[in-house]
This record gives sequence, structure tokens and C-alpha cells, in this order.
Amino acid sequence: MSDAEQILLVEDDADLAGLLSDELTEAGYAVTTLLRGEEAEPAVAQGQADLVLCDLRLPGMSGMELLKRVTALPDPPAFLLITAFGTIPQAVEALKLGADDFLTKPLDLEHLRLRVARTLEHLRLRREIEGLRHREPPLDFHGFIGQSPAMRELYEQIRLMAKAGGAVLIEGESGSGKELAAQAVHAESPRAEGPFVAVNCASIPAELMESELFGHRAGAFTGAANSRRGLFTEADGGTLFLDEIGEMPTTLQANLLRALQEGRFRPVGEDRERTVDVRVVAATNRDLEEAVAMGTFREDLYYRLETFRLRVPPLRERGEDLELLTSRFMAQLASQLQRGTVQLSEDALACLRGYSFPGNVRELRNALERAVTLARGNELRCADLPERMQRSAPAPAQAPVPAGAGEGAALLGDGLPTLEELQQRYVDYVLQQVGGNKRQAARILGISRRTLYRRTGG
Repeated sequence: MSDAEQILLVEDDADLAGLLSDELTEAGYAVTTLLRGEEAEPAVAQGQADLVLCDLRLPGMSGMELLKRVTALPDPPAFLLITAFGTIPQAVEALKLGADDFLTKPLDLEHLRLRVARTLEHLRLRREIEGLRHREPPLDFHGFIGQSPAMRELYEQIRLMAKAGGAVLIEGESGSGKELAAQAVHAESPRAEGPFVAVNCASIPAELMESELFGHRAGAFTGAANSRRGLFTEADGGTLFLDEIGEMPTTLQANLLRALQEGRFRPVGEDRERTVDVRVVAATNRDLEEAVAMGTFREDLYYRLETFRLRVPPLRERGEDLELLTSRFMAQLASQLQRGTVQLSEDALACLRGYSFPGNVRELRNALERAVTLARGNELRCADLPERMQRSAPAPAQAPVPAGAGEGAALLGDGLPTLEELQQRYVDYVLQQVGGNKRQAARILGISRRTLYRRTGG
């Protein structure tokens, strides 16, 4: 191929390096072979690799150390680690550091080709996302309404991730539109003509979830009078959306992991396995990394699910979308309720702008439905909104706060605190300001969530 993608092979076993180089060259890649990690680092920094295929154990700099240095670059290449001494903890550590996969020797050459092709596909998608950031965003997108920078980025990510076949993990607060995002991934994908099957994991009793997902034969357990296909079978050729995946019992997570990895599962009470072609899209409003740390969610399942990761932004991060959403919802509600046009007053808009919307877009629409229904005139005022939103009305202007007073003084308290005390007070203050959202607090503080958990005792 012209403009062949470049692979940097770092392997000190000359025979294996020759075999892998021949195999990948035959597949159409431009392969450069090096023996040491120290030689690879400058080559990567100069942009001479789209993918690094590196042995874990090398003389001098190890593969893990090279991985750390490569992933710290502004636009890092894809990275695959290979080793004859692989362990699960090593694999997890490599994935945490940014490796795209962790392969063990002896290598199956066909599997290697497949992993290299898929990894480079993911790299192309990531770079396309970066290149499309300035494209004019649509007003509506598969049920979403908005054109803020946060939504524009979401639309671009959905379009590009939909083309691939890996699992997608959608994160976002309650009411932000995670199921809409899952439907959009399906609609933009080659599976759009196939079924879209959705299930809320939190709504199914734990003892019935295995049967719900994988099916059962008649008589498999008490009450199973008839056979059941299961949602994986119903979604064959399409997309299975697992909402609230963080509520799935740990006893079932291993079965889900196998179905994700191999596309095979065994219905309850059956001896034979079934094979399906299903793309899994999962969603959660929980912090799954925290759940992994607490032992309530499998670490290997988490990393398998987040092959692609989407974050649906909360309404408070969508700035200019608030008026657009409000206008659209009020027009829809006025039509549904068969009443004339209802205008939004300036004081009502000020109330909405000052409110944090913990329930996000769903909360906004519900509040407007109540207000439009109960409003006596054709103008919606702040007094027509729920009381919690009325309390967000701007306070009257006040005199400037003297230097040394206000929040800064509150943080300092009486006397002069130690640096450690002041840091802890600021952590507590930021957590209070974001309503206890540890993901957002960690981002503001510039620390990892794991560090934040240690500071707050979990």
C-alpha cells in the first residue's frame, strides 16, 4: 500500500523479530525493527511510528517504561505489549498506562494481524476526532438538541465510534441522555438495520438477570415453563444496550465478559453454547473506577467495556444550549397541551440559568411541562417554576466584599493553617461546590480520582 502505516517493532529476539517483521510487512505495513527501548523513544518522538509493538522484557529500558514515556507524548502512537511472562496484574497495569492491548507468547500470527489492524483503526478514529473539532455542528442529532462545544464534540465522537465494532461505555449523570447516545451509536453504525435492544440492569432482579440476558430452556429452574431466547439472541446482528451496567451482580459479570470477548454464551439449563454477533453498548451514572476499587465491578470487564468511551455532558456544561432546549420544549408542550404560544420571561430565564440541574435535560423538560400546564397567562415567570429553581434567582447586587473576607477567609479560618490543613479544606470546599461529584472535583483539583479517594477516605 502507498503511505503504509508505520510499525516500530522493539524486540531483542532476532529470530522472532524477523518473523514478526516479515508477517507485518506482508500485511502491508512499513516495519522498522529495533533491539532496545532506548533506541525506540527518539524514533517515536520524531513521529516515525503509528504503532509500537514492544516486548515487555528488554535489555535496558523495559517495555513498560517505554510505554509510560510514549503515552506521555502529545499525540502518542498506538501501543501493543508482548511477553512470554504475562500475568493479569501486568495486563491491567499496561492497560491503565495506556496500552491498547497486551499479547502473550507464543503469538498466533493471525490474531496478531487482527489486533494490529483493529488497534490502528482505533488510532485513525481518534485522530479523525481531533481533525473534525471545527466542523459546523448540527442543531439536532438523533434526538439530541444542542450546538454547544460539549455537544459538538459528543456528536463527532458518536459518528466516528459508530463505524468501529468494539464495545462502547457511555458515562453521564442521570437525565443527561445516555440512552439517546446509545441509539445514536446504533443509528450511525453499519448495524443500523439490525435490532436495537435495551435493558436496564437495575430493574431486573439479580436471580433473573442471567436468564434475561442469555435465555433459558424450559424447566431449567422453578417457574421456567417455556424456553426463552434472551436479549443477546434478540440483539443478534444489532446492538444490545445495557443501561446502569454498574448495577450488574458480580456473579454475572464473568459471563458477560466471555460473551463480549468471544461472542459465545450458554443459556441457563442448556449444554450447548450459542454464538451471536452483537455490539454491546453500556451506560452508567456511577464511577466504575471507584466500583473497581471497591471490588463491586470486575476490572477486566471494565477495561473491555471501555474500548470506546463516551461522556454525555451534564446540562450545566452546555451553556448556550439551555435557551435552545427551553424554546424547543415549550413549543412542543404548548402544542401537546393545545394552548397558545407561551413565552419565557426574563426572570424565569434567569432562574433557569442560575440552577444547576442535577436531573439534567429530563429535569428541565419535566419542570417546563409542569409550568406550562399550570401557568395562567401566556408568559412563563420564575414563580411558575418549581420552588427549587425559584431559589436560584439572582440575588440583589451587594456591596463589594472587603479584602480578606468571603470564601478565601472561610478557607483560612481562625489563625494560619498548615499547608496540609489548607489543602484538605480546599478539597472539601471543591467537593461541596460540585455537589460531591468526585469525577468533576478531581478534574478541577488536577489530581486523579484515586488520590481524591485517599484524601476523603473513599
